[in-house]
Amino acid sequence: MFNGGRKPGENQDKSKNFGAAISRLFKELRGAKILAIIATLCAAGGSVLTIIAPDQLSDLADQITAGLIPGNTINLDAVWNIVAIIATLFASSALLELAEGIIMAQVSNGFARDLRKRISHKINRLPLHYFDHNQTGDILSRVTNDVDTVAQSLDNSLSTIVSEVALMVGVVIMMFITNWTMALVAVGASVLGFVGMGAVLGKSQKYFAMRQKELGKINAHIEEVYSGLNVVKAYNGKAESDKKFDALNKRVYLANQRSQFLSGLMHPMMAFIGNFGYVAVCVTGALLVTNNAITFGVIVAFISYVRLFTSPLSRIAQSMSSLQAAAAASERVFEFIDEEELSDESEIKTVVDKDKIRGDIEFDHVKFGYADSDKLTIKDFSAKAKAGQKIAIVGPTGAGKTTMVNLLMKFYEINSGDIRIDGISTKEMKREDVHSLFTMVLQDTWLFSGTVRDNIVYNRREVSDDEVMKICKTVGLTHFIKTLPNGLSTDITENDSISAGQKQLLTIARGMVEDAPFLILDEATSNVDTRTEELVQKAMDKLMEGRTSFIIAHRLSTIKNADLILVMNEGNIIETGSHAQLMKKNGFYAELYNSQFAL
Repeated sequence: MFNGGRKPGENQDKSKNFGAAISRLFKELRGAKILAIIATLCAAGGSVLTIIAPDQLSDLADQITAGLIPGNTINLDAVWNIVAIIATLFASSALLELAEGIIMAQVSNGFARDLRKRISHKINRLPLHYFDHNQTGDILSRVTNDVDTVAQSLDNSLSTIVSEVALMVGVVIMMFITNWTMALVAVGASVLGFVGMGAVLGKSQKYFAMRQKELGKINAHIEEVYSGLNVVKAYNGKAESDKKFDALNKRVYLANQRSQFLSGLMHPMMAFIGNFGYVAVCVTGALLVTNNAITFGVIVAFISYVRLFTSPLSRIAQSMSSLQAAAAASERVFEFIDEEELSDESEIKTVVDKDKIRGDIEFDHVKFGYADSDKLTIKDFSAKAKAGQKIAIVGPTGAGKTTMVNLLMKFYEINSGDIRIDGISTKEMKREDVHSLFTMVLQDTWLFSGTVRDNIVYNRREVSDDEVMKICKTVGLTHFIKTLPNGLSTDITENDSISAGQKQLLTIARGMVEDAPFLILDEATSNVDTRTEELVQKAMDKLMEGRTSFIIAHRLSTIKNADLILVMNEGNIIETGSHAQLMKKNGFYAELYNSQFAL
């Protein structure tokens, strides 16, 4: 996986650090510090009240025991007073625990909401090379599955751990206050549980991390197969894709099985330690009573204390399983959040007014190579485009045509050289300002769920329906829209049975709505038939009037009327000129052109 300059595959087998992950997780929770403090106080208060109750039980047992001695009677008033106090303590403790649970649920869900916001903002600040080197399914798994795992695990475990730790500490204090000998016996028995818990945590955490990682892989595979389902079916690739899915699914199963098995050992382990503690306390208490060192009421109180002490250990053991899942998921989420972002442009003060842009562009000895490769894709590119010119960029696959457009749009940062718009370096312009200067119509069509009108106007809500229909008429969409049940208001999605040509026409119409001084057409007519291509070409000619246009084309017949043709090969310009001039030279361009019409 590409991560902040690391090469794909680097450090993939590195074991995950549970302590560091939990530390980072709690550090990120600092935004909910006040609520967490209130919840902690509620937990501590509930624990204190719960802890006081066994002391009252000791008094109750002593009252009843004293009344059973021959010649004595049970003081019912005292008994009922103690019962009332115990009932009040338990009721108040329950209310405080309820409040603490509600608050911690708010904290965990609020944290998940904030994580999703941060991820949403982060995606817009990540460079394109991150998406070039990471599968879409794995990214989606981090945004959905991993964030949900963090939220659910925190909700299930964080409140439990806070309240149970407070209860356990309070119980230990009360046990030592009541009788230090029995306290040592009870605590000593439970130390074995902590040792076992630590051993299990050390073994199981790597499997929780593996589970989240493998889940991301299987989601990436599913997304890949579903998005290319037609290709899978056309090439009879179902068996192969199923085989890969089964292998990935088995790895998820094994990681989940091992993590759940190991973490599941903690509960029975703590139950055994708890029962062992009961026996130890009873034996020790019996010996102390026979020696008149304690009363029977102290044994009753201590049995309650042991229950209160071992119960938190058992619940903490259960919560640690959820916390391990949260730690593994949070590592993947924070790894995404910590990815290297686009360079900061807050210091750039240049204000770009697209209405005043003339349309001149100059490439000055531009060099560029992708971050994960030592090879330069663009080696030494220099060219000038005058305002209003139609510039065609042609060349074989891999020549660097689309890369040049991406550099022009400032999607990538150039290694050296400069790109200037009206004499102003794009390095001195903010990315948003550069993007606002260009209209792009790409080879890959893209539609989102919404109406036809929404897909055409996109973020230009001020465009009227009359303007939209005028543009649709220009690109040849009028007949298609009239066949729809609700015209422009018809809902469509990417998965609807709309032809590739119609999708391309919709994206071209979207490009025509955007009023920008520069136009980029990247194989914009590749998915339309010859008759429609002629119609679209005329519309494009009209759209390009008064605009500096860059056209990337493989069908060289579509750029014969370009003012300037740049012929690229292996990242360099090897020929320039008009169609007639280049054909007269009988060089690389002429060879490309003639090859498309050769029998």
